[in-house]
Amino acid sequence: MTQPGTLYLCPTPLGNLEDMTFRTVRVLQEADAIAAEDTRHTLKLLNYFSIRATLISYHEHNKAEKGPEIIERLLRSENIALVSDAGMPGISDPGMDLVRLAIEHDIPIVPLPGPNAALTALIASGLDTTVFTFVGFLPKTNKHRRELLGKLAGYPQTLIFYEAPHRLKTTLAEMITAMGERQAVAAREITKKFEEFVRGTLHSLQEHFSHTQPRGEFTIVVAGKPAGPEQETVNNVLPVLDIAQAVKRLIEQGSNKKDAIREVASQKGLPKRQVYQTVLESSLFTED
Repeated sequence: MTQPGTLYLCPTPLGNLEDMTFRTVRVLQEADAIAAEDTRHTLKLLNYFSIRATLISYHEHNKAEKGPEIIERLLRSENIALVSDAGMPGISDPGMDLVRLAIEHDIPIVPLPGPNAALTALIASGLDTTVFTFVGFLPKTNKHRRELLGKLAGYPQTLIFYEAPHRLKTTLAEMITAMGERQAVAAREITKKFEEFVRGTLHSLQEHFSHTQPRGEFTIVVAGKPAGPEQETVNNVLPVLDIAQAVKRLIEQGSNKKDAIREVASQKGLPKRQVYQTVLESSLFTED
């Protein structure tokens, strides 16, 4: 009886081609075919490493047709390598569906380690890495997106999201509405020439990108819900507190003093200098 081939899950660099592993290069060289999300993008990678291979287009819009065709080739003892445009295949791409099909047909699956934007951003974020939840891209519809963010707001673990530059500002605003003030990091263009980590809070990130046009693909890392009494949404809390109390509340929720002063000034429509002076004179900050 003919033994099936193997489906290899091959990570590809996020941007810096030096992140390609020797093992991945070898597997791609030896594979009977490579299933790629974007064949033109993958061809550039293959050419860089002088890999000649048969490419199969496999993406979100043709997976129902191409998936069974790839399984048939695997059942004929061909070895197929699956690659994403960047990072791990199966993470926020249709690779997950091909893996499930392979499992259903008892086809061996070999995952190769390699680049992943979520973990790369997490370990450089400075936020808790003990327990975390990978969310990926939020749903496209407003209703489903807000429902999910509402559920995630109660999670105590660090949250990791992917987002496109044209949606970043909207997503940050929705996160603030659902979660209130949280420590957060926006990582963009990971491993590429213009790699950048913007660290602070959801509000300080929102302010930063109101003045700086978002460019490149983003990974957003957000602190989990703080332990203790349920955190109030900042937009609900600040208007009923005086200036010093509002600043104090934001600091207690994870903001540094500078970001807290900026946020209170924005919420109350006051000059930052006035808020800063009030904080200096307040008895709430005598220990500072």
